[in-house]
Amino acid sequence: MTPPTSLATAEDIHGHLVDQLNLALRRPGMYGGELAVRILLDHLLFVERRPDAFARQRQEWEERGLWSAVGVSGAFRDVLPGRSHDCDVASVYAEFALRRGWLKPDRVLEKEDHDALRGRVRRWAAEDRTWADVTAEFGAPSVLFGGTNPLYGKTLGYLSEDPGQPMVVFHLWNGAAGADTWPPEHEQPLLLAVRFGDGPFRRSVTLTPEGERRKPTTAEPCPPR
Repeated sequence: MTPPTSLATAEDIHGHLVDQLNLALRRPGMYGGELAVRILLDHLLFVERRPDAFARQRQEWEERGLWSAVGVSGAFRDVLPGRSHDCDVASVYAEFALRRGWLKPDRVLEKEDHDALRGRVRRWAAEDRTWADVTAEFGAPSVLFGGTNPLYGKTLGYLSEDPGQPMVVFHLWNGAAGADTWPPEHEQPLLLAVRFGDGPFRRSVTLTPEGERRKPTTAEPCPPR
């Protein structure tokens, strides 16, 4: 077999991996979930000659209670309902990607608007809300983690033009009382929680009343991988 006459440059490889990561973060279920995102991160860090960067990030997540034996997904299992937390997990990896300069948001909020969002969103989440309520109040997200079909849960991330500010994340769920029931009970995904900040994971999460009602109990079995 004749070898190729030329190979992609390092810049081309890096750009391709960044594009693939952004696609995987937006549609994690289609790309293989947390493991697929981890592999793309490993490749990018290898290309950038920073292979130890993720180990430091993982240690920080462990200290915050955002890492478990099965990765970030395990932290969400004790807080939010559902058998899959791909979109929730993707939002956490997106924050790491943002700090590395890899994340490509669809829009960013002006600093004043983002400050106002952070200042009032926890009070705003004291009432039950839906996907439509979130976008009507705060506009289209900077990043939509998940598809546009309202029958499925998704996660919305809002970024400031100031890269030093945290992403404000809205975690939405759709489902039914029975794990295998289809279609879901709701026409719009329900807002379960708002999350932002670099402190302990559970303190960064504000549950809506619906989130409190649907919060998993310790008696619930761990869903299969």
